[in-house]
Amino acid sequence: MKTTLDELLAFTTVVDSGSITAAAEQLGQTTSGVSRALSRLEEKLEVTLLQRTTRRLELTEEGQAFLHQARKIVASVEEAEEQMALRRQRPAGRLRVNAASPFVLHVIVPLVPGFRALYPEIELELHSSDQIIDLIEQRTDLAIRIGPLRDSTLHARPLGSNRLRMLASPGYINAHGHPTSVENLSEHSLLGFTQPDSLNQWPLRHAMGLNWPITPSIKASSGETLRQLALEGTGIVCLADFMTAQDRAEGRLVQVLEAHTVDVQQPIHAVYYRNTALASRITCFLDYVSEQMKL
Repeated sequence: MKTTLDELLAFTTVVDSGSITAAAEQLGQTTSGVSRALSRLEEKLEVTLLQRTTRRLELTEEGQAFLHQARKIVASVEEAEEQMALRRQRPAGRLRVNAASPFVLHVIVPLVPGFRALYPEIELELHSSDQIIDLIEQRTDLAIRIGPLRDSTLHARPLGSNRLRMLASPGYINAHGHPTSVENLSEHSLLGFTQPDSLNQWPLRHAMGLNWPITPSIKASSGETLRQLALEGTGIVCLADFMTAQDRAEGRLVQVLEAHTVDVQQPIHAVYYRNTALASRITCFLDYVSEQMKL
């Protein structure tokens, strides 16, 4: 049976304080509890560490030799605890974040300078993936997921939401005109996703419901690829506001079928595998991103 830290701490405290009673008071334990810890330690080591008399405790030769190592172990644990406390105050270490490439490019990358200024000791790693990954397999601390969550084994923290809009470039509109109705979309070039099919259900109000299934003229796995295609005047696309806000503000993309568009807010979550309190480097990143997304 292996020696425990409580037993080592009982031993060193008894030696330092001069008695079992004083050690018990210092450790906030009972005298009998400290005495039993010492007895267990001696049984495990199969040596006598302290000679007990009615007046005093005296280290044996074995006890003197063991005391040096015991002090080093206790000091190492205390130093490690101090380091963890320091990291809570000044978060440090590697933070590996996974998100779809459009979210990395349009949301996280602009926030990196401010985040690094606040937390220079965090080693940030950004991984882009347009597919859902296994966090444990990819050794990832957290991932950003957009849309409804499907994996109930993950802990999730909401970061915000983003509206979906149908958009096209002025060049495309000049060449092909605005679609005049939802049904009129069949006469236009539509840009959609390779998967999942749910992303090709556009939030448009029509006689049969509130979603319009499209047949894409061009498909891509990445929203950023579809954005670039739309900017080139290739067709009409349905994308979230977080990746098109600047394009709309500067007139590179314009909304179409606005009167028919259902106000759908895509939820954005950070997901992670944790059953205990989050590491401070993860918490401060989530707090920072969440706060900036509200601005």
